[in-house]
Amino acid sequence: MHHSSSAMLTDLYQLTMLQGYFHHGMEETAVFEFFSRKLPEERNFLIAAGLEQALDFLENLSFMDEEIGWLDQTGFFQKDFLDYLRALQFTGDVHAMPEGTVFFADEPILRVVAPLPQAQLVETRLINILHFQSLVASKAARLKLIAPNKLLVDFGLRRAHGAEAGMFAARASYIAGFNGTSNVLAGREYGMPIFGTMAHSFIQAHDSESESFMRFAQAQPENVVLLIDTYDTEAAAEKIVRLMPEFTKQGIVVKGVRLDSGDLVDHANKVRRILDNGGLHQVTIFSSGSLDEYRLKHMIDMEAPIDGFGVGTRLDTSADAPYLDCAYKLEEYGGIARRKRSEGKVTWPGRKQVFRQFNDDESMSFDLLTLEGDEAEGKPLLQPVMQGGKRLSPATSLAQIQEYTLSQLKRLPSHLKRLVKGAMYPVQISSPLRSLALEVDERNSPN
Repeated sequence: MHHSSSAMLTDLYQLTMLQGYFHHGMEETAVFEFFSRKLPEERNFLIAAGLEQALDFLENLSFMDEEIGWLDQTGFFQKDFLDYLRALQFTGDVHAMPEGTVFFADEPILRVVAPLPQAQLVETRLINILHFQSLVASKAARLKLIAPNKLLVDFGLRRAHGAEAGMFAARASYIAGFNGTSNVLAGREYGMPIFGTMAHSFIQAHDSESESFMRFAQAQPENVVLLIDTYDTEAAAEKIVRLMPEFTKQGIVVKGVRLDSGDLVDHANKVRRILDNGGLHQVTIFSSGSLDEYRLKHMIDMEAPIDGFGVGTRLDTSADAPYLDCAYKLEEYGGIARRKRSEGKVTWPGRKQVFRQFNDDESMSFDLLTLEGDEAEGKPLLQPVMQGGKRLSPATSLAQIQEYTLSQLKRLPSHLKRLVKGAMYPVQISSPLRSLALEVDERNSPN
């Protein structure tokens, strides 16, 4: 069994709370919602992602016999409770925003309605899945907005925080409009396009740079992108011009060259000139090396003749905003609305819906956070996706999710598309929701 699908991939306190619920027969319906309390300082919007993996996790939730055996050995749990866990499955309902939906602070992107122990147990892993993919998709969307017409490739696997992070980052960046990834397994698992060039080691392993170019090209004549900054970037570009008659004779197509170091704008200008003077107008320039949306903006503002970018470390780690202040909180239990009032962490009670309003030009105008069942203008963002522990429809293809995300990004108000912090997008709290919060506070006020 793979670790990432184990029901034991959770925090101990989930299981100790479950034992408490079990012993006191607390199995009434609970409602939990996942949301971000506030946006990171560096973000004007967030993108919901990870729903597919979240639903997979819920649909397959169960404890293996050997896991129950191990839990028994810890001494934390009683036999009757372990027997209960042995039979536990997720039988709840889920509402969620479709992957690729733009969202803001306090807006739930997923709601779980299930018997209290089930809804509680899944908290840790659901946050783990939804947090990371939403984090990376939000970063990738900024890169896509800055360079909408450039080739964008996820290059981050080697410095991602573990194997799953590398897989999820490839998927999340593709959702947000990237063209593909260098991650071969992500290509296979998610049906994504894969891209790759060559490393400096290939060139260093040869006695001459020209020989390394020729041998690499002969090994895969249809897909040649040559790395030209191992020694002297401009000299390497000139070598490619000189080698071109031989490439052509052998039926080799040189698609592009890659720059990975130094002043990328300066090098790109010089290399483009060399290639064009040699008649190689069709050879593209691809760039990588510690890139992020800020560096891309600089290069595009400078009109650098770069056709594509490989973005790695800073994307897969969301370096400028490496986490979201997100939570999965109990909003109702046993038919009664609940609310957390901890300082700085107050939640809105009850089952909620988000209605999005649009301007005449179809750009987003404002959101209304209200109670489920309220009649309101606009588009309701949370949709039913799971009932009785089973998905309501097959998985949406990644290409369709990407198309939907890009249509969402088009509708963003222009000030939110910029890299600098803009005026906050308005999220209004409805009066029924405010009234419910007051009601809950009065009910819970100290006697």
